[in-house]
Amino acid sequence: MNIVKNQIDDLNVQVSLEIEAADYQEARRKKLAERRRNADIKGFRRGMAPMGLIEKFYGEQALAEAVNDVINDALTGFIKENKLRVLGEPLASEDQPDNDWKAGNNFTFKFDIAQSPQINFELGKEDKLPVYNIEVTEVAKKEMKDNMLRQVGSMQDGEIAGEEDFVIADLTNGEVTAEDVYIAVRKVEGKAHAKFVGAKSGSKLTVNINEAFTNETDRASMIKVDKDKLAGIEPKFTVKVKTVKTFVPASENQETYDRLFGEDKVHNSEEFDAAVAERLTENYKQEADYRLSKDIRDYLVKKAGVTLPESFLKRWLIKLNEEKFTAEEVERDFPSFLEDFRWQLVREYLMDKFSLKIEEKDIHEAAEAYVAYQYAMYGMGNVPQELIHDGAHRVMQDESQLRRIEENVEDQKVLAAVKGVVSTTKKKITVEKFRELK
Repeated sequence: MNIVKNQIDDLNVQVSLEIEAADYQEARRKKLAERRRNADIKGFRRGMAPMGLIEKFYGEQALAEAVNDVINDALTGFIKENKLRVLGEPLASEDQPDNDWKAGNNFTFKFDIAQSPQINFELGKEDKLPVYNIEVTEVAKKEMKDNMLRQVGSMQDGEIAGEEDFVIADLTNGEVTAEDVYIAVRKVEGKAHAKFVGAKSGSKLTVNINEAFTNETDRASMIKVDKDKLAGIEPKFTVKVKTVKTFVPASENQETYDRLFGEDKVHNSEEFDAAVAERLTENYKQEADYRLSKDIRDYLVKKAGVTLPESFLKRWLIKLNEEKFTAEEVERDFPSFLEDFRWQLVREYLMDKFSLKIEEKDIHEAAEAYVAYQYAMYGMGNVPQELIHDGAHRVMQDESQLRRIEENVEDQKVLAAVKGVVSTTKKKITVEKFRELK
């Protein structure tokens, strides 16, 4: 066998394999012998069929398998001998030569191999990053107060329907009648929208429901018919408004304070103001921490100057995902993939540079934190530890979730190590300016 290496550039290598008959003959012979031992061919006892017949039935398959084994061994040995840091896996070159697949022939194959870039950089106090301190303003406090009071508000009878109100109405077109239908004014479309704004109890509106409610599923549900019957229904309905419902924010009182902050934690408007400011401060701190992590990632990737073999990686992703995603979908998501991949390489470099290790307890703690967060998303903040532990165990049985948790743990360890060696500068900023940052 002859192996020819063609170094395309720093990251791309093309390898030509010239395989002679002697390279695969013995492997092919063994594969045919194995098939003969197991062959169950009519007219012959198992293992006793003539080799000529075995050759006729299985010769091409045995040849392909034997040559493929030679290729795999050759590529593996070449990568090991040349100490290549391979990205993805070798791909058949696009200028692959034609081969005449007959036993005894010589074959030539070309493969493209992409290498991981060398990463080497230092970090110190001369590396400076901003830490944002987001100001809590009176406007922000008022907005959060209003939102919190709306969260524990209630639906009450109103007089005139506004943009954010609901109406309860009976709909009829002479053939179809639907009673006590809840209609959100803001979801009414087209010309009918103006008719609902300002409607009162007793108002009668003539509405083309096909134009006012274009979503067929919602429309069928509203008039209580099967979706497939909509086409045969006269769309002009009389809408008789029975009640206007408006959402009224909760009043500031002890019951409201207890619902928002827990029993007996807040007692008056001054304490309400202080509690809102504290919650805003915590929210802003979380946003600023997330921003710092993002800034560190971007800074490190830029400092590392990670260059990737993009054309190769795109081909590799298309091949890897040909059963899952189209080439167009891979193309669309490719910039995000490159961003994540660059960070992954930098993170691996820093894990080694700082001698960081992931312990089993790190994974357990991260999995439990993830499960607790999931419960909290559903408003369950005091879940027993046993449920958290069981949930974490289930999460860790899922390979994709486990890998995601491992990557998050690596992120946190690397970011913590970097924060310990770089310089940070505190910057005051308004929330509006903070949200404008790119």
